[in-house]
Amino acid sequence: MTAPLIDPFQRAITYLRVSVTDRCDFRCVYCMSENMTFLPKKELLTLEELDRMCSTFVRMGVEKLRITGGEPLVRRDIMTFFNAMTRHLESGDLRELTLTTNGSQLERFAQPLHDAGVRRVNISLDTLDEKKFADVTRWGRLPQVLRGIDAAQKAGIRVKINTVALKGFNEDELFPLVEWCADRDMDLTFIEVMPMGDIGNEDRLDQYWKLTDLRAQLAERYTLTDLAERTGGPARYVRAEETGQKIGFITPLSHNFCESCNRVRLTCTGELYMCLGQEDMADLRAPLRNNPGTDAPLEEAIRAAIAHKPKGHDFDYSRQTVDGRMSRHMSHTGG
Repeated sequence: MTAPLIDPFQRAITYLRVSVTDRCDFRCVYCMSENMTFLPKKELLTLEELDRMCSTFVRMGVEKLRITGGEPLVRRDIMTFFNAMTRHLESGDLRELTLTTNGSQLERFAQPLHDAGVRRVNISLDTLDEKKFADVTRWGRLPQVLRGIDAAQKAGIRVKINTVALKGFNEDELFPLVEWCADRDMDLTFIEVMPMGDIGNEDRLDQYWKLTDLRAQLAERYTLTDLAERTGGPARYVRAEETGQKIGFITPLSHNFCESCNRVRLTCTGELYMCLGQEDMADLRAPLRNNPGTDAPLEEAIRAAIAHKPKGHDFDYSRQTVDGRMSRHMSHTGG
C-alpha cells in the first residue's frame, strides 16, 4: 500500500480537494438555487472521519489539501479539523493546506487558520460593486468579505481572488478588478462559468464570457507574458508587466485543461469524484465507516477509484447547448 497513486494515464494524484459541507451562507446564482435542500447531517462525514480520510490520502501520496464547501468556514468546529491536519504539515508529508472561501467568515478565522499552517487562500469575488455583489450572491454583503480579506492579509495569508467571468454582469469591471488586486498585491484568476446543477432561471449560455475574449481585452491595456508555471491544475497564467501581478485563466469550456490533472475531489458525504466534469464517482464512506479498526479496505477503495480516473471532462458550449452539463451543484462537489 506504499505505492504512489497513479491513474491510467500515468498522472500522479497528489492533490485532494475536500468538501467539508454542502452548506453556504451565500446563494451565488451560478452555484446554487436560492432555496437549496441540504443533506441530512448524518450523511456528512464527521470531523473525525474527515481526519481519517484525509490522513489516509496523505499516507498514499497526496501532498496538497484544499478545503472547500459550500462555504467551509460555516461548518461547526471546523478549526478542529484544520488543527488536526497541522501534524501532516509538521511531519513534511503534506506540503500545503489551503482553502477556497467566499471570505464571509475570514475576519473571525484568518488568524486561527494561519496558526494551523494555512498560508494561502482563494477567495471567490465577482464584483466590487456592493449592489451587484448582493445580487449575484443573493445573501452576501461585500463589506463583510472585504474585512475578511483585510484580516487574511494582516494574518500573513497570501490571498488570490477567483472571479467568475459573467457576460453582462462584470464585463465592465475587468480593469477595476485587475487594478484593485494589483494595488493589494493579490493574484487574480478568471474562471469560465461551468454547466453544473439546476440554478433556476439563470441561463448558462447567456452568462458565458469566453476567456479568450477577456484576455484579448486585457492585452489592449497590459503587456501579458505567458508563464510556464503549472500546478497540475486548470489555470494558465500570465504576468501583467505593468503591474507585476499574476493573472490566471481557467477555461474548461474554451480549452480542455485535463492533460496534467493531478487531483481528485471528495464530497462531504465521502463520494470521490475522479473528474469535476464527469458523473463517475466512488463511495468511500462505506469502507471508512464499516471498518473502524483498519484503513486497508479504504485504501483498496481509493486505489480502485483512481484506476477509473478518466482522461478528461466533457464540458462543451460550442453547439449552443450545454453538453456535459452536470446534474449536481458545484457546492456538492466542492468546486
